[in-house]
Amino acid sequence: MWFEILFKSAQDFPDRIAFVEAWSGRSVTFSSLYKRAEHYAGALRLQGIGPGDTVALMAGSSIELVVAILGHYLAGVVHAPINTRYGPEEVRHILNDSGARLVLADPDHAATVQTANPDLPQFSLEPDFELNLETSAFVHSLDDEDIALLIYTSGTTGKSKGVELSFRSVVSNIKALTDLWQWTRDDLLALALPLFHVHGLCIGIHGALIQGCTVELQRRFEPSEIVASIQRGATIFMGVPTMYAMLLEHLKAHPEDVASLSKARLFTSGSAPLAAHHFDEFLNLTGHAILERYGMSETLLTLSNPYDGERRPGTVGKPVAGSEVRVVRDDGSTCEPLESGQIVVRGDSLMTGYRGAPDQTAAAFKDGWFLTGDIAEMSLDGYFKILGRASTDIIKSGGFKIAAREIEDVLAQHPWVREIAVMGAPDEVWGERIVAAVVAPGHDVADVLQELQVLGREHLADFKQIRGVSLMPALLRNAMGKIQKHLMKDLDFYDGPALLPPRITES
Repeated sequence: MWFEILFKSAQDFPDRIAFVEAWSGRSVTFSSLYKRAEHYAGALRLQGIGPGDTVALMAGSSIELVVAILGHYLAGVVHAPINTRYGPEEVRHILNDSGARLVLADPDHAATVQTANPDLPQFSLEPDFELNLETSAFVHSLDDEDIALLIYTSGTTGKSKGVELSFRSVVSNIKALTDLWQWTRDDLLALALPLFHVHGLCIGIHGALIQGCTVELQRRFEPSEIVASIQRGATIFMGVPTMYAMLLEHLKAHPEDVASLSKARLFTSGSAPLAAHHFDEFLNLTGHAILERYGMSETLLTLSNPYDGERRPGTVGKPVAGSEVRVVRDDGSTCEPLESGQIVVRGDSLMTGYRGAPDQTAAAFKDGWFLTGDIAEMSLDGYFKILGRASTDIIKSGGFKIAAREIEDVLAQHPWVREIAVMGAPDEVWGERIVAAVVAPGHDVADVLQELQVLGREHLADFKQIRGVSLMPALLRNAMGKIQKHLMKDLDFYDGPALLPPRITES
């Protein structure tokens, strides 16, 4: 049974430290974690909450959060984490949509939850919270097809949808991934990712439970704290591209920390594309090739660069064991290598469906394949390269389909550019014109446009040149570091005086 693997470490090495809080030094062993989870499961039962019910949680990282997750599993309850950056309206939607019977919140988020739904029963997630509840240990008989997690999507195209993931999906996929990455009980994971999304919650928490390694929880990402964690023995760090950009800035300011960071065994990146120049900079400084992978809430982790073998910058590697991945044309036929198309996925890692949305669930599948909405191409030797979302990263201009990432990879090399997001803005003649939101502190918008157009002309075809720029202090991102292009398409883009010749024909 797949779900049993989550609790195996408590039997195999009960006295090993499972989780430690970097900020407080508090720790918990695998056996103590399991016993505390049983205690909390008993408290839920006394509240009349049992198998099939949903309990929501809005809290920052802590040992108690992990106790709650395992307690929900032992009680047969569906765990529904809430993004800690959400406001009352977003929280209200999740509480209503999920049908939550109870909500847990730490002191930092209790007021938001109370405002969102003052009538919903609430537990306070404080240190040793479950010991203050009237409880008796309880364990429900689980099944691999039971829903373990209800993960809400980022909501980039409307209200967020609840993705139902079974124990089979979560455990089989995360075991395959962490086996590929060669996690062992001797590893120590420095975990600074939030625990309400697939990256930190599924890989970080569940991966550690499956492999029996120790996790050092961080309250938030801070480069100096990651260096300190590795100095204390951390062997693995997982981050999003923004974190690696900040780590590189830290290493440039504190070159003495390079040696410490280099001692780790594995650095991985996901949730958004990693810039090739950041991959190269990190490799040159630390000697580590960042391992990039691909996944989403509905499919979990389906593609990964190898642990042993070439970690190719700008790619997300090959299918993870248990996942079938294809790139297809609009008619569903398989693309040839180097031909772009939509990624479709099949395998045990797929979601059961969207909560309460059978029509949306049916529309997301075709002949058993999940339609990701992500555009990619596969190399001749099987490495996948993500080109972007079909809705925001593929620009349709004058008959051409243009991958925004190709332009971003070129223009991001300019020394003025700290961040850049290329997108299509409405254009009466061409359908869309290519524009860019740029973070370039201390520079004038006209100068930035000119510099980027000069650079673009050196490397890109005429129809791939940017025609407008908007300067921003920072790009808009969600809590997982994903750039929110749909929120930036309506910016005012400076487009003159034109330095490029007018486009004459494109098709």
